[in-house]
Amino acid sequence: MHRSALILLLTASLASAHAPETPRSYDCYRAPHPIKIDGKLDDPAWRRASWTTDFVDIRGDAGPTPRFRTRAKLLWDDTYLYIAAELQEPDVKATITQHDAVIYHDNDFELFLKPPAEVDTPDGSKQPATGYFEFEINALNTSWDLYLDKPYRLGGHADSSWNIPGLKTAVAVQGTLNNPSDTDHGWTVEIAIPFAAFASRLPVTAPHAGDQWRANFSRVEWPKGVDGHNPANNKPGVHTEDNWVWTPQGEINMHIPEHWGYLNFRNQP
Repeated sequence: MHRSALILLLTASLASAHAPETPRSYDCYRAPHPIKIDGKLDDPAWRRASWTTDFVDIRGDAGPTPRFRTRAKLLWDDTYLYIAAELQEPDVKATITQHDAVIYHDNDFELFLKPPAEVDTPDGSKQPATGYFEFEINALNTSWDLYLDKPYRLGGHADSSWNIPGLKTAVAVQGTLNNPSDTDHGWTVEIAIPFAAFASRLPVTAPHAGDQWRANFSRVEWPKGVDGHNPANNKPGVHTEDNWVWTPQGEINMHIPEHWGYLNFRNQP
């Protein structure tokens, strides 16, 4: 094969390996009443919401099928965005208790939100904001909320001083926490984020029916025998964490907002 043709073929292959699948889309319906946040997902309002498709490897088809099922559902009202998640897990465990610690050193659930917003430019015009929001939580109901002014690859910085005023979270464990001697079913999470919480970083307003946000949801799962807190303790070459997501990124990097899915706000199912 001619060298130039080989280069073109290799370039195309690499591009294909990193090309994400078509981003998923989710219709988020209005909640009929405020949701009681207790982690149990038994509030009647959740009957209105469909589950997302099951999470897949962050790379998409290039990665293995997740060992455990993860899925989420969402609702909204004038005040809150509600998120519920179900994580199958035969050994539910968590150790981090400090707010704004690096939660993904435990097994965790994560959400990424990029509401539409415009910011001023030096010439007085407006341009779409590059910033977005991240939230992580473990099975001890310990969380980390942060704002990023732009993706890391573009020189972005994580701002953990952004704390969500009025945040409500709860976790329910279907089994026993931190007891490897039995088999658990998993854990469920409920989150209520006030729309007003974003305004301290970006001029975000509460959505209306017909609005669309970019969003993605992730789960970090550390295989048995792998130490997420002290990587140096792991054997050389040992498999590190699994990253399972709602809509694939095409590579192991959650911080590519243009690869996230679409959250469509609707009034009625």
